[in-house]
Amino acid sequence: MSLTHDHVMELRREFPALGQTLDGRPIAFFDGPGGTQVHGSVIDAIARYYTEANSNAHGAFEFSRRTDKTVAAAQAAMADFLNARRPEEIVFGSSMTDLTFSLSRAIGRVLSPGDEIIVTRLDHDANVAPWVALEECGVVIRMIDFDPQDCTLDMDALHAAIGPKTKVVAVGAASNAVGTVNDIAKITTWAHEGGAWMFVDAVQFAPHALIDVQALDIDFLSCSVYKLFGPHMGVLWGRYELLDELPAYKVIPAVDTPPDKFQVGTPNFEGMAGATAAINYIASVGQRFGDVGSDASRREQIVAGMTIIQRYEMELSGQLIEGLQSIAGVRIYGITDPARFDERMPVVAFTLEGHAPGDIARRLGDEAIFAWYGHFYAIYVTQRLNLDASGGLMRIGINHYNTRDEVDWLLSVIREIAAC
Repeated sequence: MSLTHDHVMELRREFPALGQTLDGRPIAFFDGPGGTQVHGSVIDAIARYYTEANSNAHGAFEFSRRTDKTVAAAQAAMADFLNARRPEEIVFGSSMTDLTFSLSRAIGRVLSPGDEIIVTRLDHDANVAPWVALEECGVVIRMIDFDPQDCTLDMDALHAAIGPKTKVVAVGAASNAVGTVNDIAKITTWAHEGGAWMFVDAVQFAPHALIDVQALDIDFLSCSVYKLFGPHMGVLWGRYELLDELPAYKVIPAVDTPPDKFQVGTPNFEGMAGATAAINYIASVGQRFGDVGSDASRREQIVAGMTIIQRYEMELSGQLIEGLQSIAGVRIYGITDPARFDERMPVVAFTLEGHAPGDIARRLGDEAIFAWYGHFYAIYVTQRLNLDASGGLMRIGINHYNTRDEVDWLLSVIREIAAC
């Protein structure tokens, strides 16, 4: 089952931003990899928190008790989204980057000089820099390359790099630059066989495909709520026993148990209210249009919702890739074979001969088509592809609120640019 045109149009009406216009023209949002538009229920939940619960936590009065319930609800919702064993494994923070630095610092306190951490050139720097920072503690960083032909990881090199000194393997579930999906299950098996922890950056994967941290058997995972139709927040999941053992950097009065030991300072309570609404929205997609009913559990509804969202988005990705391949001068970076679409996300990066990515993005923006260009903080990707000097990549992100007509419109403008 996939989303139909009528389903998509119904869902689009629930996103206030999708009804906006620019110079009288509807806006096509292909900028999702940098942050999705926000569902109306999220906006309502945040406003409701401010008017009905705004207070600090753990107080002896009603608004404070409502804040405590807001926090518990958000942890439960995100635990359902990731299929965590318990809500206390969910840590909220200002961003995935901030949380990854916090975790890396905590892990660094239990490592010794000469211990090794594996990272990859395919990753966003938020899953590289926090680990590289531990070099100051004597940690050795092993950087794994990728094949520039199809932008897939060198799995043989990664496997060979795991040794008795490897303590952490940090790999993205999907590339935010070129859409490559990595074989996390296989890499996790290798990491655990070597006695290492497995950390997964799922920021670009989470909006497009189902995550089950228990089935993956990983140790830590991060993602971003603002890529999930919600507010600007990051999420860290970790096995409870590991979060409990790690020595977090915190103030003395803060509790010593997860998740609070990693949530330094007063958290973003209103954001947590929005996060719950965002997850409930994804569940509602499954309940309304999937193969489960209203009596199904939230996790079952999430599974159904993400399944049909992924199928629809990959249909649009196929339309986009096929259209781009028909334009003279376009080079797509990443997997383009439809038989291998299960190895990629609906994130498509390309260059157009004779046209700088920034010029393309500005021309698209003039037509009310929003998309990103550059390196997207995946600096090792554009360096490896020798694209830094020419402005990096043009990146198109597909989300389930996009339509076939929008993809056709985008392609028509790129054809006009190519003809100039």
